[in-house]
Amino acid sequence: MPLLVQKYGGTSVGSIERIEAVADKVIVYKEQGNDMVIVLSAMSGETNRLMALASEITPKPKGRELDVLLTTGEQVTIALLAMALVKRGYPAKSYTGGQVRIVTDSAHNKARIKSIDNENIRKDLDEGTIVVVAGFQGVDEESNITTLGRGGSDTTGVALAAALEADECQIFTDVDGVYTTDPRVVPNATRLNTITFEEMLEMASLGSKVLQIRAVEFAQKYNVPLRVLSSFKAGEGTLITSEYEAGDIMEQALISGIAFNRDEAQLTVNGVSDTPGIAYKILGPISDANIEVDMILQNVSADGSTDFTFTVHRNDYDAALESLNKTAKELNARVVSGNNRIAKISIVGVGMRSHAGIASRMFELLAKEGINILMISTSEIKVSVVVDEKYLELGVRALHDGFELESES
Repeated sequence: MPLLVQKYGGTSVGSIERIEAVADKVIVYKEQGNDMVIVLSAMSGETNRLMALASEITPKPKGRELDVLLTTGEQVTIALLAMALVKRGYPAKSYTGGQVRIVTDSAHNKARIKSIDNENIRKDLDEGTIVVVAGFQGVDEESNITTLGRGGSDTTGVALAAALEADECQIFTDVDGVYTTDPRVVPNATRLNTITFEEMLEMASLGSKVLQIRAVEFAQKYNVPLRVLSSFKAGEGTLITSEYEAGDIMEQALISGIAFNRDEAQLTVNGVSDTPGIAYKILGPISDANIEVDMILQNVSADGSTDFTFTVHRNDYDAALESLNKTAKELNARVVSGNNRIAKISIVGVGMRSHAGIASRMFELLAKEGINILMISTSEIKVSVVVDEKYLELGVRALHDGFELESES
């Protein structure tokens, strides 16, 4: 019998009415002859409410106790869904992460899964029971409750699908699939029937909010077919799979999607010496401040000095600028400058591997709109550019149209 692991997010279980609707949807799949494992998030807004309660007690709660508190949100939804299924005449059983025995490391609030004991779930499935599992949580080897961090329920769903060798992991959310770009920016954006793991990882890392990176990484590592579907309307969604299998499904497009990120900031230090280790001297203190660096550009001048430019998340701009100013004094740099009004636009597609001229076409399309490129970064299947943020939407629309990604409907 086919086995499906389905994950429903917070908006999908945000009220009793929506939990009842999820129960009806699960039964449809069960009646089609599938064994069913359901992974749930907490009700929409519940985790924030619990965080607020903790902050009323102390501004810095211990990670262990915070995990104990936050995991109660998922326990509510799994119990309610199991009740709703039983009410409809379908045997169901709820499990917390600890009851499944999802074993993680001991990094509270951001734990990583080490192993999953699937014996109890297998027994229930063999008896025809629908298994309902709390997402976002596990236990460490000392049985302390842990949480998996942002996007943890997606990760739970994929990890369970891998452990159970499920036929597919289906992520139900408030969108009906992965689109060529954000439909709020380009109304005629196209829903993709399929996309590769590599492309989805790039899209997620570059600003697409449909899936969390960790979940996609897990799916790729264990080759778990992953499908994004809507909780609120019927459809085939988007299948995320290996490049080989995606190629069997459809002729691979040159460009699969356009991602963008508004939360970028750029910093430049001019006139430092072009000597070994200079990059470390500049970026080491940034790293020590727990600030992630994205794009890097270094230009060497004829006088033997170099200009060093890099980007960080906009929230880290002030801290990074403060650190860079200190470093610049130590290095006798000429000047430090910054710009926290930039954005990053990226084109993604495995078709770039076998087709030349994609990057130059991108630059041509932006030039036609009078958009100046501040920085460029490339990989095998991605080209990213930094532009002034006021040109973000114009640039995305120009590229979407120029690469003919629009829907015909």
